[in-house]
Amino acid sequence: MLRSILILTAIAGVLSSCGFHRKKYDNPITKDTKQPDKVLFDKAINDIEHGRFEVARITLNTMINTYDQSEYLAKAKLAIADSWFREGGAHGLAQAEAEYKDFELFYPTMPEAAESQEKICQIHYKQMEKADRDSVQALRAEDECRTLVTQYPNSKFIPETQQLLRNIQEALAEGEFRVGDYYHKKGSNPAAANRFDRLVDQYPLYSHADLALFEMGDSYSKMGTRFRQKAGDAFARIVKDYPLSPYAEDAKKRLNQLEMPIPQPDQAAYNRMKWEKENYRKPSMLYRATDLIRRGPDVSSAAKSGAPAMTNLRPTIPASVPQPAATTLGTSDVSASVATDSKDLDTKPDARMNPPAAPGAPAAEPAAGTPAPAATTTTDKPADAKLTDPKAQPYEPLPSNYTPKKQKKKKASKKSQTQQPAATAPTPAPEAPIKVTDATSSAQQKQE
Repeated sequence: MLRSILILTAIAGVLSSCGFHRKKYDNPITKDTKQPDKVLFDKAINDIEHGRFEVARITLNTMINTYDQSEYLAKAKLAIADSWFREGGAHGLAQAEAEYKDFELFYPTMPEAAESQEKICQIHYKQMEKADRDSVQALRAEDECRTLVTQYPNSKFIPETQQLLRNIQEALAEGEFRVGDYYHKKGSNPAAANRFDRLVDQYPLYSHADLALFEMGDSYSKMGTRFRQKAGDAFARIVKDYPLSPYAEDAKKRLNQLEMPIPQPDQAAYNRMKWEKENYRKPSMLYRATDLIRRGPDVSSAAKSGAPAMTNLRPTIPASVPQPAATTLGTSDVSASVATDSKDLDTKPDARMNPPAAPGAPAAEPAAGTPAPAATTTTDKPADAKLTDPKAQPYEPLPSNYTPKKQKKKKASKKSQTQQPAATAPTPAPEAPIKVTDATSSAQQKQE
């Protein structure tokens, strides 16, 4: 049975790719005229409907370059983007997105601008992976669909785009739930509780949000009495926000065990869950049979009502991580303010002009309007007394026409020369005596 279904699916794909199925263009020009630019546009649209995308783009570019003042110029640019969108594939969809972005940039006030943004959302939606795989395309699709809802709130594509958002968030929430469920089964209760906590806060319309809350409460209850209140809040939220959930009765039992009050069900939540169950459509047999070979995620359980989340999923800190104590930063005595009177610069000199006092001298009084410097005690001798002498005159800059004078070399007085001790050379070490012998005297001694 499965083999025959796969064969029929492959045959249908081959026939559709060969151009036997003619898909009508969405935005034709109904104006009946024989103008040359209109003739070229109609010919390109006919090629697009029959799958001759390359020929259609050549015709449209010829029309744009030849009739740059044509009234069909915007329609031609949109048709080029639609041809790439219909061609499909990674390359075709990337080119289509670029063309749709250009159309929105050049024609932001046209009704087709919202359609272009909706097509961009569809481009990333078609490239979504399953819930347990890469979520890059799902996140891009979520951002583009939110852009359409916020920028074009009165567009006719808003209901369809909101449903796409619910489908996308169902896939993203399923991926988060699988990670949290793995941690819960493994016994990593803090990691599981953290995943489930941000999951139910971000995507409350998720089809298994009640199960995520139940496992979150179970994880908190296993983390000790310190997290008793968090566990009770998770079970109470099931009873209140998901009254028709199959885990509602178990949640009530866990609340009785924790000796915590059982809340009343929310009527709005009850009506929403009741409507979802009544309007749920079970997937067809073909849909379930081709789930293994299908690229996209299974969104048949996605919600059909309710406002989708309009914020991104942000990472949170687990409740088991201790929060750092609040620290107060040190205060400084230095303050700054804007001078409103120009005389303040003369009457209130800068504190840096007051030199520090010499060691042992009484501290000088600070100038009016300036804070007193902190007292410091030093034992080192200052390098220059002029810098520490409070009676020293302040430094005055030299005039611009100043020329240095040549200083005469002074002769040293004899008195200073006599008083100056002479440099003493080191005394050499005594040499060993050298014995000198005479050859003649030694000979006479031998004769005697």
